[in-house]
Amino acid sequence: MPDRDAPKGLDRRRLLGAATLGGALAHMAAPASSAGKLALADLKKDADVACLYHCDFGDPARFAQMVQNISNHYSVYGNPLDLQLVVVAHGQGIKFFLETLEGTPWKDEAAAPQAFQRVSDVAKSGLQVMLCEITFKRLNVDPAKARSQDFISFVPSGVAAVAALQSKGFGYIKTG
Repeated sequence: MPDRDAPKGLDRRRLLGAATLGGALAHMAAPASSAGKLALADLKKDADVACLYHCDFGDPARFAQMVQNISNHYSVYGNPLDLQLVVVAHGQGIKFFLETLEGTPWKDEAAAPQAFQRVSDVAKSGLQVMLCEITFKRLNVDPAKARSQDFISFVPSGVAAVAALQSKGFGYIKTG
């Protein structure tokens, strides 16, 4: 329902959305802090169109294709607030979100910093990344190795987060 006090063509939702986006962009420019923790109950659908990208794979080419798909997804929406995209990473998928692969099962692999840079670029449109705490525990990977960006959070379980997001109306997408 349009707000009678707003200028023609604007409604309260759009005004709040623009203010939220402005605050989020300013927050992203601030120095990064350690990744936060989200409970499954904290997961919400905040846009009419919401999708989760499931990343449980370690293939760099497949990861690059997923990030390209996400970029393409954002490119068809004029307002990033009309779309909510989330990556849920567990298993081998967490390696793309680590500062270093030293001390991990992937220590002998070459890191792909350009892959994470592409994620950071796409995150400017609102992408959220959720990392699985169970994976870090099971693989004995120190959670402090996770990249420290505002768009990255930990969830108790990656597969539980996938199910919780789907139950809240998120579409499911898996690349490859």
